[in-house]
Amino acid sequence: MNHGTTHYIRDAAEIYRQSFETIRREADLSRFSGGQKDIAIRLVHACGMVDIVDDLVISDDAVEAGRQALAKARPIICDVEMVRRGIIRRLLPKDLPVLCEISSEATAQLARAHATTRSAAAMEVLCEEMAGGIVVIGNAPTALFHLLEMMDRGLASPALIIGIPVGFVGAVEAKDALIADSRGVPFIAVRGRRGGSAMAAAAVNAIAGELRA
Repeated sequence: MNHGTTHYIRDAAEIYRQSFETIRREADLSRFSGGQKDIAIRLVHACGMVDIVDDLVISDDAVEAGRQALAKARPIICDVEMVRRGIIRRLLPKDLPVLCEISSEATAQLARAHATTRSAAAMEVLCEEMAGGIVVIGNAPTALFHLLEMMDRGLASPALIIGIPVGFVGAVEAKDALIADSRGVPFIAVRGRRGGSAMAAAAVNAIAGELRA
């Protein structure tokens, strides 16, 4: 039985070209410049919602802080494996560590001991790796809350916080807390419930791609 042939674009470069062209046409990117615009485009591409730019908050120094951290091959700390897997490794300096400890036994033990989530405990496990690096949170509001608590008690600050956790419990509040007081650390955040691992990774890829350009 011949069902015919389905016609669709198969060329990956053309798919990207048309996608980014559509985003530039439909999304209001007027308040973003340079690297900020690249981040906004990547986030829209990751979620398929052009209005996400209305909720996007990028501190003035975030792009440059991210560039410097990557150029120095400082670690990228991820709250969950989905974020780590979404970061395009070939865009990064060869020896730059991309770390996630959510599945480790040390994290499990700490989470049980402190009656908290693994995501929050994983931030604690990796606290010594954060100085001058990039912390990327796309899934767990508790990880973002705990990161801010760690900074309040004297943690050596990361260079950049990408705080885009998704969810109905704590996500709005965690991101609002970051935006209201980032403890002097450059940041990228998306207000409201929307976010997610793909978007968090996309923000890293936008900065890394610009670094390579």
